[in-house]
Amino acid sequence: MARSSGKGSAARTRARILWRIAAVLLLLAMAAGAWGWWYLRHWTPERAIYPVQGVEIGAADGEVNWKSLKAVGVDFAYIDASASVSAFARDPRFVANFVAAKAAGLQVGAVHRYDPCQPADMQSGNFVTTVPRDAALLPPAIDLDILADGCPTNVSDAKVESELMTFINQIETHAGKPVILKVSRAFEQRYRIAAKLDRNLWLVRDRLLPDYGGRPWSLWTANQSLSNEIAQGGLRWVVVQP
Repeated sequence: MARSSGKGSAARTRARILWRIAAVLLLLAMAAGAWGWWYLRHWTPERAIYPVQGVEIGAADGEVNWKSLKAVGVDFAYIDASASVSAFARDPRFVANFVAAKAAGLQVGAVHRYDPCQPADMQSGNFVTTVPRDAALLPPAIDLDILADGCPTNVSDAKVESELMTFINQIETHAGKPVILKVSRAFEQRYRIAAKLDRNLWLVRDRLLPDYGGRPWSLWTANQSLSNEIAQGGLRWVVVQP
């Protein structure tokens, strides 16, 4: 009986040790996860490698202190301007952000979120009535992220490409310069736009260099939710290919 009791005690001791080890490992994993989350939220590419850095800003970011952004090293701003076709799809803070960013001495450009379900003519009309014709602006950017899968009526891949080309031509006529294509991974995998349209690319990937475009990019959203003393909610941080 004494031997049996000794074996039982040893088993309980081993179990307690294993539980303690598991608890320590869990705490270490939680600490590593918290550090990794904090690091990613505060990370930006090195200035020595990417000297020109900026932000993309829209109404969802709330009021922005543009002078403070300039002070922390923001060189340029792309401002969300319009999306799809309706007047309600115009960013309600575009004008305020546009004026304030220029007043802070930043280079400014405008972004349209393209909707493949809607006619190109109507979308370009929405953009040109929102964004002024100004040669000093950065090239307009077209955000390509929405797929045609959810359209009320069927839109073929060929139709997406042809309508997009129509939209690009109309925007370039208004701006007087080539557009930049801000292409998401999902959109590129579906439509292979980067290989078909000879325009500068703007790719998106947190922390790691984006490679899904199949060719060199010009702009990179390197952190989609950068936290700093100015915007705790998160900024879309963008760098320029040197």
